[in-house]
Amino acid sequence: MVQRVITLFTDDISGEQGDDIATHTFSVDGIGYEIDLGADNYDKLLEALAPFLRHGRKTGSSRSAQTKQSVVGDSAATGCDPVKVRAWAKEQGIEVSPRGRIPRDIIERYESAN
Repeated sequence: MVQRVITLFTDDISGEQGDDIATHTFSVDGIGYEIDLGADNYDKLLEALAPFLRHGRKTGSSRSAQTKQSVVGDSAATGCDPVKVRAWAKEQGIEVSPRGRIPRDIIERYESAN
C-alpha cells in the first residue's frame, strides 16, 4: 500500500493557498506568536510594524527565533519600507525575492538613490 501525504500552505489572513506561504514569528509583551503569511501579507505586516521597529530597542533573540524568519528584517531595522525597496529594485531591473529579507546591498543602493 502506498500512502501519499499532501501539505497545503495557507495564508492565515487571506486564506489563500500557495507555495510562497511561510511561518513568521514575533512577540509582544513577552508572548510569542506565529503566523503563516504569503509575500503580500508579510510585506503588509512589515510595513505596519516599521515605525515601531525603527524606534524600538532590540533586546536580543532566542535561539529558536534565530532559526525562523521574524518580522525584524534588515529593511525594517533600517527604517526602509520593504514594499518601496522592492518596487524601486524592480524599476531598476534588480531581481529581488518577493518575500523575506532584502539583501543589504540592495537596501544600501536604495538609500543612496533616495
